Amino acid sequence: MSIRVLLADDHPLFLDGLRLLLETAGLTVVGAAGTGAELLALAAEHEADVAVVDVDMPAVDGVTAVAELRRRHPRIGVLMLTMHDDAASVRRALDAGALGYVLKGAGHGAVVRAVQAVAEGDTVLSGGVGPALLGGGDPYPLPQLTAREREVLERVARGEGNAVIARALHVSLKTVQNNVSSIFGKLGVSTRAEAVARARDAGIGG
Repeated sequence: MSIRVLLADDHPLFLDGLRLLLETAGLTVVGAAGTGAELLALAAEHEADVAVVDVDMPAVDGVTAVAELRRRHPRIGVLMLTMHDDAASVRRALDAGALGYVLKGAGHGAVVRAVQAVAEGDTVLSGGVGPALLGGGDPYPLPQLTAREREVLERVARGEGNAVIARALHVSLKTVQNNVSSIFGKLGVSTRAEAVARARDAGIGG
């Protein structure tokens, strides 16, 4: 089944171009919004896998809309597509529940791949965004982990199995297994017990 996408940006010409790009790549755009309120209304009307959202929108900004979208529809993955590359904007978006943060200057192929990755539950940061996030002093423990990997590790540290984590995060079991393998590699551990110990040393998972 084609990935179903919602778009939210207050520039109609950009929306039209983004729709054309994604549909040409075989994705299905089920709705396009110009405001955060319109995005939430469309999410209630249409089944979607991913929402591609700009930070700047009138009335309700994109990050605020994303936080509400994730609360109402946790199975919809969110990709921020924006001009803002500052660490504060990135952190706000990730804290709101976005899985991806890509700059509008990225190539067409990069945008399509980012949507596909978010649909699989993976975290995607545009080139340059990662250094910006880390440059101001990362507020998170274990900064080598992505936001999704930290979420998975926290659940591992609480004793949840992969299948339970997959259901809670609305992703496939294979995605969670890949996340766990990546966590092991980044932490330099080879067992779940070692990963739990590292997590608790960092204050993750209680």
